[in-house]
Amino acid sequence: MAGEERFAGAAVTAELLRKYDRPGPRYTSYPTVPVWSGSFGPADYERRLQRAGREARDLPFSLYVHVPFCASLCFYCACNVVVTRRREVVAPYLAHVEREIELVSARIGERRTATQLHLGGGTPTYLAPAELRRLVSALRARFQILPGAEMAIEVDPRVTTRAHLEALSSLGFNRVSLGVQDFSPRVQRAVNRRQSEEETRAAADTARALGFASVNVDLMYGLPEQTEEDFARTLDVVLDLRPDRVALFSYAHLPWLKPAQASFERKGYDLPGAERKFAIFRAAHDRFLSAGYGQIGMDHFALAEDELARARDGGYLFRNFQGYTVRPAPDSLAFGVTGISDVAGCYAQSARQLEEYYRFLDNGSLPVVRGCEVTAEDALRRDVILGLLCNFTLDLGKIEERHRIAFAEHFAAELAQLRDFAADGLVKLSARAIDVTPLGRFFIRNVCMVFDARLPRAGDRPLFSRTV
Repeated sequence: MAGEERFAGAAVTAELLRKYDRPGPRYTSYPTVPVWSGSFGPADYERRLQRAGREARDLPFSLYVHVPFCASLCFYCACNVVVTRRREVVAPYLAHVEREIELVSARIGERRTATQLHLGGGTPTYLAPAELRRLVSALRARFQILPGAEMAIEVDPRVTTRAHLEALSSLGFNRVSLGVQDFSPRVQRAVNRRQSEEETRAAADTARALGFASVNVDLMYGLPEQTEEDFARTLDVVLDLRPDRVALFSYAHLPWLKPAQASFERKGYDLPGAERKFAIFRAAHDRFLSAGYGQIGMDHFALAEDELARARDGGYLFRNFQGYTVRPAPDSLAFGVTGISDVAGCYAQSARQLEEYYRFLDNGSLPVVRGCEVTAEDALRRDVILGLLCNFTLDLGKIEERHRIAFAEHFAAELAQLRDFAADGLVKLSARAIDVTPLGRFFIRNVCMVFDARLPRAGDRPLFSRTV
């Protein structure tokens, strides 16, 4: 893959890890969620939907549906989930999601096309095959999903049957991401997720046999009891599966926000520190590159022929709340509890609890509880941050042309801060570009934080996970 380099020759010292190991955002949005306002509500979102319908009627949407249900809780999880084995919770949830789809579509005029659909959770395959068909039918009744659209779903191999995958294939889904995290029995016991290699392989083989264009695997490093040696065995299995893409997420330890995570320390489990955590990542990184994968953004890997890899090499990779994509849409519509929409220059987040979400919709109101209006300065900084996160390089001339600024003047203070990063070998600065080095890619969140004018100050309990 063009321009691919390995960490193996990079001087990642304990001093560097200590210097840059600090709480920081992952930048799924800018401005980040903690600075959004609770005063932004349904009426504000409605106005933005109407504007999106008027001003961009010929442009497609990206669609997301959050399915919060899980049969059991994985203790590392930082997602918004509802843990229950009561199957009767699904029907009222789908009825309310259908109502939300109706309310949103009624406010966007004739704009109806979609270039991306993503089902996330929770566990989307908590829904039975017939329930998945009901959900997609409700979306297709209001939106035209374009030919060639990316239709992706996150699945848990422990609960996903062949009937699920057959239904998804018949509905047009072409990407499936298999949650794995780690195959080590010791790690699985600590995080309360028992999952065999055999059931994971069966899900991957079935998806491929049914014609899914992309079969991906999600892993996590920094989990309790995780070691480089054990994780190497997980990598052996994953590389044998040969997924098209791998997401290698950094475990976010936030026990004050996610109480289940407190069990790790309470039970005396060994949580990797920054140096061991980095060693696990570096070893995995080098294994994937040696096996023909290229690094995509800060935590993904893709085979050289994958469209994400081609987009990275071409400099047109994009990132939204659903991850990295080559099919960017100017607006994203999210449905379901805690869904986050990005529409006409605003972010809008729905209620986190089922009861509140239902109450809004039963009263005929959009279920928005907070959001943020993106200013021109926010949009500029978002372009800078996303450019660095996606492509590890920033063409200053393109930013100047798009936003009508003189970069060196506008970001004089930020460029001064980056000189320290340059001295540490993390970036290279020139008059026309900022280039993140192979070493700097591991610290990309730190680099992006330099451009975050709204970064909340950390208190006793930081809002973000650590960058290492």
